[in-house]
Amino acid sequence: MSPPTLYIIATPIGNLADMTFRAVEVLKGVDLIVCEDTRRSRILLDHYGIQKPLFSLFDASEKRRAPFLLEKLKAGETMALISDAGTPGIADPGYRLIRGAIEEGIPVEFIPGPSALIAALVLSGLPADRFIFEGFFPVKEGEKRRRLLSLKEEDRTVIFYESPYRLVKTLKTMQEVLGDIPIVVARELTKKFQELVRKKISEAIARFEGKKAQGEFVVLFCLR
Repeated sequence: MSPPTLYIIATPIGNLADMTFRAVEVLKGVDLIVCEDTRRSRILLDHYGIQKPLFSLFDASEKRRAPFLLEKLKAGETMALISDAGTPGIADPGYRLIRGAIEEGIPVEFIPGPSALIAALVLSGLPADRFIFEGFFPVKEGEKRRRLLSLKEEDRTVIFYESPYRLVKTLKTMQEVLGDIPIVVARELTKKFQELVRKKISEAIARFEGKKAQGEFVVLFCLR
């Protein structure tokens, strides 16, 4: 590889075997790996025998740390950007670093791989020809209701991420605003306990209410 280059590398969303040969090869060849949580990334990297310096970049630190990383790229270093799981920049840190590299004329390359939203969409059985991704849904109730109201006339499949701590509350708000529509709730994708619930909202609420669930959820619905 010819420095300086920023490589954006998708990593497994659950099953470590989902790494591509190219992703492993590039990670072994860069000077620095930028990741969210060094502890979580080290599990993946150790699995593939990758021993490279790690630099943490998460949502709260990206604005402050991106300029430092850009200087390292401008100095001639090669760098890989990964997230804890899935594709960097998709509801994960990396946007400022990627944009900064482009503005500085630094080559940026993408090593494709897993993405939770695409996996959930394909497995959902909902129309996949046109869809909209809403990222993580708003935490505040008023903002959540406004977002749902703005989606009432949406004819594309809607996809968003939700925390296990807010899932049931969000589903109840969805039922109040959109009615008891069919939805898909996915979690632990590609893992041993993968689960896809394809039910009406009321049934999904009954499935998850009062139960301790782990991992981020992907919620999908289509009103057409």
